[in-house]
Amino acid sequence: MSEKPRCRVLVVEDEAMIAMLVEDMVHDFGSEVVGPAAKMAEAIKLAQTAELDAAILDINVDGSVIYPVADILSTRGIPVIFATGYGSKVLPGRFCNAPTLPKPFSYQSLSDALRAVLANQPCHTEAHTEAA
Repeated sequence: MSEKPRCRVLVVEDEAMIAMLVEDMVHDFGSEVVGPAAKMAEAIKLAQTAELDAAILDINVDGSVIYPVADILSTRGIPVIFATGYGSKVLPGRFCNAPTLPKPFSYQSLSDALRAVLANQPCHTEAHTEAA
């Protein structure tokens, strides 16, 4: 019986503590973290070259808006989840249908968003909740 590959999720977050928390949540969900990237240049490079199934993007990264990274991912057909303390109203129209996580967010909110964007991906598996 072969195991499905784990979904690869790009995390872009410039606050180290938040990045570690998101990384833990993504792992708990059963996916693999790419990054996390804390700088725009690193995020752009990963968005252009990494094998990805989805991305969680902080809207404001090191003083810059993340939309160029989201545009690259969108062009590649990679779904994006935006994380923001500003609310979904700040998103440009081209991203109005993208899931948005208002900061601070819970594991349940993140897992619901990941479940939605990864639902049709062959890599998608749910986190294991059974006791070992």
